[in-house]
Order: sequence, then structure tokens, then C-alpha cells
Amino acid sequence: MIDILYFARLREQLETESEQLELTADLTDIASLIDRLRSRGGIWEEAFGGPTMMSAVNQQVANPTTCIKDGDEVAFFPPVTGG
Repeated sequence: MIDILYFARLREQLETESEQLELTADLTDIASLIDRLRSRGGIWEEAFGGPTMMSAVNQQVANPTTCIKDGDEVAFFPPVTGG
């Protein structure tokens, strides 16, 4: 099982701040997790369809090839800008 956290506009768009997802053999990295979430269609496809998604695994910045394993915490958030 992995814990998934959604932040900022994602939380608002998806109307959820977190969920748990069973880790299956086809979920090996961030890219495959994004594909799984996008395949839900509707707002999920819209939210995860663009290239501007940031992620973290166990509070460490991640990229699409970052591996995920049972017990991990995965967070998704839009890019942050400062000024």
C-alpha cells in the first residue's frame, strides 16, 4: 500500500487531499503511477495530463523514473514559483 498526497490546486481539482493505493506489479515508478491515475479519466486525466506536475517520494523530490515501493508516501503538487 502507498499513501498518495495531493497539494494546492490538485487537492481542489480532485476534491481529495489523500488516498491509499494498493501497490501492484505494474506500479514501479512515478511515471506508472501517473499513468494509473490518469487512466481514471475525467478530472484525473485533466489533472495528470500536463507536463507540469512535481512529485516527491518520502519527502524527497522525485522524477518520473523514481521507484516506488510498498509503504512509500508519494506527494503530487504543481510547480512552485517565487518572487
